[in-house]
Amino acid sequence: MGAIVLFDGICNFCNGSVNFIIARDPGEYFKFATLQSDAGRELREKFAIGENIDSIILIEDEAAYMYSSAPLRVASRLSGAWWLFGIFRIVPKAIRDYFYRMFARNRYKLFGRKEVCMVPTPEIRARFLSINL
Repeated sequence: MGAIVLFDGICNFCNGSVNFIIARDPGEYFKFATLQSDAGRELREKFAIGENIDSIILIEDEAAYMYSSAPLRVASRLSGAWWLFGIFRIVPKAIRDYFYRMFARNRYKLFGRKEVCMVPTPEIRARFLSINL
């Protein structure tokens, strides 16, 4: 069935992360939607995800994963040795999430932001949700 990655469409780091995932997901397990899109807003509502969460969110198996759990679960599905990042699951979630949130708060300062959400290329457009769910 696959999973959906919600991301901040104006965040340069988040856009780079999506491109990274796409390049390492040959089975096209992941679909994508920006948090700012209609699909993103519908998924936020369906899974009761607050507006205060504005970084990568993973929707998989009818559950929403946020903060450090989202990228660790994504990495476990990528080709290559990226699954090794799953070892960080042994770190208590509170500690992982603390560092994740600190990074997320500063991502615009570190990597910048766009004025508008990314526009996917025609080759990957089918992997982006654009219709109501």
